[in-house]
Amino acid sequence: MAAIDIDGLTKDYLVGFWRPRPYRALDGVTLRVEANEVFGFLGPNGAGKTTTLKLLMQLVYPTAGTIRILGKPPGDLGVRRRIGFLPEAPYFYDYLTAEEFLGYVAGLFGIREPERRTRVGSLLDRVGIGAERRLPMRRFSKGMLQRVGLAQALVNDPDVVFLDEPMSGLDPIGRRDVRALILELRDRGCTVFFSSHILSDAEALCSRAGILVAGRMVASGRIADMLAFQLAGWELVVSGVDAAALPLSDLHVRRVTPLADGRHALDLEPDADPERVIAECRSRGGRTVSLNPLRTTLEDFFVEQVAATQAAGQAGRFMPEG
Repeated sequence: MAAIDIDGLTKDYLVGFWRPRPYRALDGVTLRVEANEVFGFLGPNGAGKTTTLKLLMQLVYPTAGTIRILGKPPGDLGVRRRIGFLPEAPYFYDYLTAEEFLGYVAGLFGIREPERRTRVGSLLDRVGIGAERRLPMRRFSKGMLQRVGLAQALVNDPDVVFLDEPMSGLDPIGRRDVRALILELRDRGCTVFFSSHILSDAEALCSRAGILVAGRMVASGRIADMLAFQLAGWELVVSGVDAAALPLSDLHVRRVTPLADGRHALDLEPDADPERVIAECRSRGGRTVSLNPLRTTLEDFFVEQVAATQAAGQAGRFMPEG
């Protein structure tokens, strides 16, 4: 049984005052997330990621399509007890402390003392909230509020966690901590579904991902399969040689970039023979500094998909009248 099963999910909003027109925020989104995996839901701003998460949480309702979480509709009370949710830019009660707020959330799940106090303390430790946990949250920075939001999403020890832009507002240390937390959740058997436009996070964390552009899924699957980690070329850095004098076309050198201290970076085509280029440079008195393969990244793939969708004219999302 899949942890999350979405089929043909569509959401229209009426936009405008005098003559409202239907605007299609999501258009037939279909995806399946297996249990115990980290799934990255990727897309540019305005693609429909937050709308999808609101539909999964039943904060809004679909125009068409179905959602199953842990084999049941998202409104099932048994399912709701087993999920956690961090919204984008969460807002909490200003005058409650982090301890008081998490204690309140734990109480909503029926967690009683002394387990409640123990769990609240453990979660605040895990997300890096120290002595400031006893301060009112109106004094917290955006990054600290994001950490509290992560803690509340985990207070019920969920089987499925939905995170909307979980790295938002975090400094590099905070992002590292959240990455480690997501991997810990996966290792203990939790399914993590997170939306993001920060592609390096998805590349580091996810086994599978989906790319949403203008309300439509343009790609979904294993990152390794989507990228195929194709060799895009080689970067060879050499020193002590006049790179312009090399037979560049014969060696399949696409570009030469001068660097500091008499070094040059040679951009080689994928079918180039790096050993032959190195030998040619050595014969002219040059020295090899470094050689690195250039491979397709998730960012390259993402940009390709967005550009292809926009070129096909699929960015118009207002529905025809009549």
